[in-house]
Amino acid sequence: MVIKKLREYLDANSVKYVVMSHSPSFSAQEIAAMTHIPGREMAKPVMVNVKGKLAMAVLPASYHIDFNRLALAMGTFDVYLAAESEFEGQFPDCEVGAMPPFGNLYGVDVYVAQSLTEDEVIAFNAGSHTDLVKMAYKDFERLVEPKILSFTDRLDKKPFQNRVFA
Repeated sequence: MVIKKLREYLDANSVKYVVMSHSPSFSAQEIAAMTHIPGREMAKPVMVNVKGKLAMAVLPASYHIDFNRLALAMGTFDVYLAAESEFEGQFPDCEVGAMPPFGNLYGVDVYVAQSLTEDEVIAFNAGSHTDLVKMAYKDFERLVEPKILSFTDRLDKKPFQNRVFA
């Protein structure tokens, strides 16, 4: 079920959205395929640690984070993929790993990949591994006010790195 906090926030801000249910899935790419949503439109939040502080990097499911580019864009090499234990309590009303890309609702800075801003519509987990929300990207950007950075590559381009090597 879509978390109450997200639904109330979207409704209070007059956002038009669609809720979709699907069988349990833990991969954004798998959810995109299962729901017939292009991978580039499925927004996956990835928790990162930036200078000891949690942040949310949001990117298309069909992309991965280039941590060297992310570090350069953020102006620090102290950036790494956060361990689940670092953020599991940050989103108390969400299943671990299924939080929506609304870090602003949880006191977490949000960084959006430039590659995601090219889509008119995005979809994302709605707090569970069985529900997603589909809405206009522009509404998402208006409500979250994320910092937009260039830090992604297509999944087929090169292997995933979770640490910055300077």
